[in-house]
Parts: sequence; structure tokens; C-alpha cells
Amino acid sequence: MIVNGIKGAFRVGQTLSVLGKTGVNWLRGDRPPTPRLLRRTFEDLGATYIKLGQFIASSPTFFPPSYVEEFQNCLDRTPALPFSVMRRILREELRQPLDKIYSEIDPVPLASASIAQVHAAKLVTGEEVVLKIQKPGVENILLTDLNFLYASARILETIAPKLSWTSLSGIVEEIQSTMMEECDFIKEANNLKTFRQFLMDSHNEDATVPVVYEKWSTRRVLTMERFYGVPLTDLESIRAVTNDPERTLITAMNTWFSSLTQCQFFHADVHAGNLMVLRDGRVGFIDFGIVGRIKPDTWQAVSDFISAVMVGNFEGMAAAMVRIGVTHETIDVKQLADDLRRLYNQMDRMVPDTPYGAEEAEDEVNGMLMDMVKIGEQHGLHFPREFALLIKQFLYFDRYVHILAPEMDMFMDERLTLLH
Repeated sequence: MIVNGIKGAFRVGQTLSVLGKTGVNWLRGDRPPTPRLLRRTFEDLGATYIKLGQFIASSPTFFPPSYVEEFQNCLDRTPALPFSVMRRILREELRQPLDKIYSEIDPVPLASASIAQVHAAKLVTGEEVVLKIQKPGVENILLTDLNFLYASARILETIAPKLSWTSLSGIVEEIQSTMMEECDFIKEANNLKTFRQFLMDSHNEDATVPVVYEKWSTRRVLTMERFYGVPLTDLESIRAVTNDPERTLITAMNTWFSSLTQCQFFHADVHAGNLMVLRDGRVGFIDFGIVGRIKPDTWQAVSDFISAVMVGNFEGMAAAMVRIGVTHETIDVKQLADDLRRLYNQMDRMVPDTPYGAEEAEDEVNGMLMDMVKIGEQHGLHFPREFALLIKQFLYFDRYVHILAPEMDMFMDERLTLLH
């Protein structure tokens, strides 16, 4: 406990040092726009603030558009730690000689982010796996940083009562809940198992998730099946594993749509890196660190919104948005519907003739999401973050339709289960 207290005090000192450096640079004339200054500072501050930046980027319901846009550039790619450090974590967590578990581990990581590193490995029993290993000290840093942010938010709300309407401390609490859940790999393992059970219960053999090796998984280590495949946006490579890319896309969409009503949660980050077409043609869903849950009392309104989107009923979309959002004003539903119709027409005109890269797709998806939420806010609506997460996934799928099945109408195609 004393050690954690010392580490916490040291972390606060580090934070103040980075903030001080930023302040000195500002005084010396390095004065970029405030959102960019904040984004750079967050990246210098490390894990917690990088995750906070990503939270801002995916939360147009909470933050001004200029900040949401700037934080799209907040990259969660950090230098890899030496494998000797990660090996020590493995030994501490698994409490067995590693050569009794893994016949080989690639010391060069497949990926390195702020919270964890991912390494390829092979079990002594022959299965090829990936190891998601939490970086040392991350949880303590997150707790220290978030407690510091929470205290700062409460002080700001006390000094400037007008800020309390945004509930800064409430936002920090939600961020804390999200981040600490992402740090607990047992929860991610349970998410994978729950989604696998959902696939079994719905007799879905065309989609899959990695098998979790529970015996070799803990809060800080996740050992799971390694998938080999191609991203959902790589049309040429998809054609090498399936002769019907459109059917593969429909499988991915129907699987996700079904999870909205038949699973405890939905995958809340279906960007191209997290959806794969495997060598046998199945769709692989990976990375269940971020999931969304819709509260029962708002689900019916969300369901009505989705149904309205599917048939292009803008009046229905507007009426459902009013039920989903929080407002103290009287909403002109007809005007809101007209604004949504204009946005949809604009989306149709912006569809490119040729496929584009994942980063460009991400930018457009985020832009459209911000526009949709902005329209709601212009009418006095404030949406829960889960709603923004949900809409973002729909926009991802809309992009995939334009790349893989440009002739398909996402809102009218009867092969999509959400219409029934």
C-alpha cells in the first residue's frame, strides 16, 4: 500500500512536470490551437491520457467538435518494451516455467499500445496463439491519473458552477469505468466467451471469435487463439478466400445486428482491424476490450431508431432520437427530420468511386457521426455515449457496403436480419 502511494506521488510529480514543460513552451511562443496543444500534451503524459484522448475522439456527445476532430489523431501506438520486461510479467502472472506452457514466443511484438503488448506464440500442445500482456504499472498509473483528474474536475465545478452542467466529474467517472474494464483481461476473456456462446446459441457457424485459453490467462495476461486472415476492407485478398465477398459482408453485419438483441453487449469497435475474413471464409471478430451495453429503458427507442434508419424514415429517426436523448427543450421533430434527410443525401453524394484506406474511412465515419450528433445537439438533444458508439458501428458497416457490395442497399436489403 505504501509502495503504491509512493508510486502514485511520483506519477503526480511526472504529470505536473509535463504540464510545466508545456506551459514553458507556451510562454516561449509555441502556441498551437488549444485542441492540438492538448492532444500533444496527452500523448506526452502517456497511457491514461492517450486513452482519454481516444474517449474524446469517440464521444461527440460530450466534447466540442474541434476537440473530437483533433483527437482522431491521438495514436495509441507506443514504443515496445523489451521482451525481458514482458517475460517477467508472464512469469509473475502464470507462476510456472514458461517453457512448460509455450514452446516458443516471438520476442518481437505484433503490436504495442499504451496498455498492452501483443506477441505471437505457440503452446507446447501445438496450438498457435497470441499473448496480450499488460505493461508493468499501467493499472496504478491509470488509477492515480484518474483520481487526479476527478479531483481537478470537482475543484473546477466548485470554482466555476456553470461548468457543472457538463458534469465533468461524471465524465471522468465514466472514463474510469471504461478504462479499468479494459485493463482487466479476465473481463475481455469473459466477453469473448459470452460472444462465442451467443454464436453457438444462434447456430451461427459462419462467424467466430478466438478461443481463450483460460488456464493461461489472468487479469494481466490473455492467451487466445491466433487468427490468420485479411481485413474486411481488403477486397482483392477477400476474393482469394471466398468467391462471394458480398455474402461475407452480410454474414458480418447479421452477426453484429443479432448481437444487439440476443447478446449481453455489442462489439463497440468494428473498425477494419477488428473484423477479419479468415482463410476458411468465416468472419472473425477480435478485440473485445470495448463493448457497448444499451440500458433496457432506452433499448426500445434505439430499436425504433434502427428500424427507421433501415427504411429511410427520417421522421421516425427524429422521433426516436428525441426519446433517446436528454433535453429540457421542446423539439421540432419535423425540422430535425429535415436536417437528418439533408445529411443522408450529403452522405450519398460523398461516397467515392474507388475504395480508400482504413484511415480515410475512419475519418469519414467519425465526420458523419459528429455531423449526426451535432444536428441533434443543435435541436437541444444530449445523447448517451452508448448511442454514439452504436451509430459509429452502423457507419462503419455503411463504408464496408460501399467497398465490398456497392450495389447493395444497406437500408432495404431483405437478407439483413435486422429488417425482420
